[in-house]
Amino acid sequence: MKKIILLLIISILSFSSFAQTAPKREFRGAWIHVIGQSQYKNMNPGEMKQYFVNMLDRLQSYNINAIVFQVRPAADAFYYSEIEPWSRYLTGVQGQAPVGNFDPMAFVLEEAHKRNMEFHAWLNPYRVTASESDVLSGTHLYYQHPERFIKYGKQIFFDPGLPENRDFICKVVKDIVRRYDVDAIHMDDYFYPYPIAGELFHDEASFNKYASAQGFRSSQTGDWRRNNVNLLIEQIKQSILVTKPWVRFGVSPFGIYRNKKNTPDGSGSDTNGLQNYDDLYADILFWAKKGWIDYCVPQIYWEIGHKSADYETLIHWWSKNKFNRPLYIGQDVARSMKTPDLKHPEKNQLPRKMQLVRTLREVDGNVWWPAYELIKNNTGVADSLQNNYQAYPALIPAYTHLHKKAPKDVKSLKAEWTPSGYLLHWQRNGDPQNPEKAQYYVIYRFKDKEKTNLDDPSKIILITKETAYLLPYDKGKDKYKYVVTSVDRFHNETKKGKSKKVKL
Repeated sequence: MKKIILLLIISILSFSSFAQTAPKREFRGAWIHVIGQSQYKNMNPGEMKQYFVNMLDRLQSYNINAIVFQVRPAADAFYYSEIEPWSRYLTGVQGQAPVGNFDPMAFVLEEAHKRNMEFHAWLNPYRVTASESDVLSGTHLYYQHPERFIKYGKQIFFDPGLPENRDFICKVVKDIVRRYDVDAIHMDDYFYPYPIAGELFHDEASFNKYASAQGFRSSQTGDWRRNNVNLLIEQIKQSILVTKPWVRFGVSPFGIYRNKKNTPDGSGSDTNGLQNYDDLYADILFWAKKGWIDYCVPQIYWEIGHKSADYETLIHWWSKNKFNRPLYIGQDVARSMKTPDLKHPEKNQLPRKMQLVRTLREVDGNVWWPAYELIKNNTGVADSLQNNYQAYPALIPAYTHLHKKAPKDVKSLKAEWTPSGYLLHWQRNGDPQNPEKAQYYVIYRFKDKEKTNLDDPSKIILITKETAYLLPYDKGKDKYKYVVTSVDRFHNETKKGKSKKVKL
């Protein structure tokens, strides 16, 4: 009996202490969606700027290191574009410009980078309207080429089978990548539309025009549709590569790739729900194998213990099928915080989900859905992140499949008195415009005679793009060692950095 009690105590202590253990590298993203959000149309540019600043400050305090910002919700633009009309979710009327042509994407991107947070531009490829009541701008492509669109249910979509539509979507992507300093292009789960019972998606015209020449028979509609999405994904990746090859391309698919019962070889997950491959015609694993995507964020929004789509089953499945690409988990804030843990009903499911994320070696982080729930601190989620799971800063896992050589260390690291105070400062070593050179710096602090361990995130004082740090001088009696490392655009970090001992 004593042995059993001892094991239980160890188990409980391990579970509680786990939450205090955070990795130095972890993707910590948050989705900021604009579709369905009514607050923006009631704000002037000044109010919107303050709203975004407050939001980013809050997210930064939770040690979020990337935002995924919805800039093309429905074939319109939450940014200045000469290709598509201004978004209805910005001004209330599609095509109506904000006061002074205020560009929300440019502002949020700049503010995110000030905080050393990545900016991922989130686009929906095919959706044109979200509801039957949506009114399109007179300048919309739909009115110029209505034959290129399909109405399905109460929505309008680009016909994915048309090459000219793929070209148009890639034109939008290239325009964003060329004109904005984005870190990634991001697409979510909306490829072919979610199926409506008893209703067909009428793409017969494009099938009849292109399928046979592409080698598909009349019985292979599904294969043809998947190929259409494959062609788009490949073309987008190529469009990014020829514009700015360091910009990543990430996809956030629906949480189930295929159900095991639907795969002849049993390779699917032990689930029973809608499928990317069969229902949305999105073959994510094929894209990863081909190297067309740079990260994957499956939306595993369900609870642990869900009868049709168990979170634990799915996170294990995705971790075994990442194909040498970073894997982040799409986390539903509300479900995680409001659903009781199966073994500890007095707790919610966040601790167990975080334990799974951090013990599965193939999982590289999370993206929280949505950012607004973090800001509202839904059921204490922000407190849990800020005080526990994300108490320390984290570097984004390095994209070594794109580039894996670390930049050079900083030069001339000094600590000296200035009119501003006791300043630690250094010089860049390399061209800041070259993504393979240093883009930002990590400052670590260690007590006198303490072992220098750059893998300990609790020793990170600051992650910054600046080349100086104002030291917290007190009486000059305590000795410290500061280490400054360089990190490139792909998040490769110098191994040792430069160090400086000071008395504070």
